[in-house]
Amino acid sequence: MRRQRGSLAVEFAILVPALVLLFGLIVGGARTWLARTGVQHMAGAAARAASLERSTDAAEQAANRLAAQQALASGMRCQPLSVQLDAPTLSQQAGTPGRVTATVDCQVPMSDIVVPGWPGTVMVSASAQAVVDTYRGRTP
Repeated sequence: MRRQRGSLAVEFAILVPALVLLFGLIVGGARTWLARTGVQHMAGAAARAASLERSTDAAEQAANRLAAQQALASGMRCQPLSVQLDAPTLSQQAGTPGRVTATVDCQVPMSDIVVPGWPGTVMVSASAQAVVDTYRGRTP
């Protein structure tokens, strides 16, 4: 019968890197999922804030401001954070039904997760719509 001296060290040499890699993948996946839900929440809040404004310029300012506040509050490090607003209804007269669409793009850094093959950043994008009050006064 052969001696098994050193077999435990070989098992650890094989299992420990595999477990570290698995843990890194779990953390990376969780961070990506949190980034996606956070950006979706930012898009919804930006669309809602824009729908409450009376002009397109004020709506863009409100959407950008609220998205930046949401990013800070959630601890997301978006480099860069971009908000595109589609609000043609705000430039029309009251009585015209419509929607405001906000699209938020966020590049989330992943460089602190040490997993081979994992990208340094992940681009996350989300869109949301909010209904504009049909009979609220607007500034065309």
